Amino acid sequence: MTSRALLLEYVIRSVYWLMLAASIWILFRGHNAPGGGFIAGLVAVSATALLAIVYDVDSARRRLPLRPVQLGVTGILLAMCSGIAGFVSDQPFLTHLWAEIGFGDDKLKLSTVMLFDAGVYAAVWGSFTTYVFELMEG
Repeated sequence: MTSRALLLEYVIRSVYWLMLAASIWILFRGHNAPGGGFIAGLVAVSATALLAIVYDVDSARRRLPLRPVQLGVTGILLAMCSGIAGFVSDQPFLTHLWAEIGFGDDKLKLSTVMLFDAGVYAAVWGSFTTYVFELMEG
């Protein structure tokens, strides 16, 4: 007979989404500071690992937006795309560009830095989750 942490199984459903929301907040908050995408990705990995520990790896894998390896590769491609913007404007690779979109008196500031951080976020989430899953299954 195995013991189950029923309370933890119930609580993790909400905590998982809360941790992912926190990781997105860290991603957006830290995109102009060093490490925003990396730290946010680690929080997402923690949420996924906690889900895998409480339930199992298959349950955690089903909650991911892509398979872990695909998530990591997508992140690397996003980060590379952010670097290509420099080439388009005759700048070195990974030279980041900023743009503003006006909405009346308000302006939305966009940057390729955010694309780079989103790529780092996905790469960290996918690669470290792959590692966690392999540790738990092996």
